[in-house]
Amino acid sequence: MTDAEGGAGMPAAGAGSAEDEGWMRVALEEAAAAQALGEVPVGAVLVRGGELVARGHNLTHTLQDPSAHAEMVAIRRAAQTIGHWRLLDCALYVTLEPCTMCSGAIVLARIPRLVYGAPDPKAGMTGSLGNLVQHPRLNHRVDLVGGVLERECGDVLRAFFRARRRRPEPDAPQEPLE
Repeated sequence: MTDAEGGAGMPAAGAGSAEDEGWMRVALEEAAAAQALGEVPVGAVLVRGGELVARGHNLTHTLQDPSAHAEMVAIRRAAQTIGHWRLLDCALYVTLEPCTMCSGAIVLARIPRLVYGAPDPKAGMTGSLGNLVQHPRLNHRVDLVGGVLERECGDVLRAFFRARRRRPEPDAPQEPLE
């Protein structure tokens, strides 16, 4: 995507600091919490001034809410904790590249920094399909770091979907026993 099409640069791949890796490990804990519920294992944490403000993990199936992505849950909790919808001095760490909805919320919340683990070539909107968080026509652009603990974050998702493909669907017809 060119700048004229809306891309304002790609994230710095794997350029995170030791602090970024530490917070990404906390986000991976949230991904594990999602997986324990049978949710797609994505986790997110919001940090301000080196302190954890909010955590979130996917809850779309649990809540029957298509907007209950890890990022959205963490952003909502952070706004409640801080007492304001503008999360101006926060950083968001998420194990998977955010989708369009989450990228839009990140921009609207004025989050200045986003760090993600694994890219999402099918739905990612912070570099893979487009780059909404750095679109030059928007009034807020996000500093972006991608690929922090990419292998670990990707392995969690790959293992989850591999196991899901091996399990028969609950309503799928079963082979007759012979």
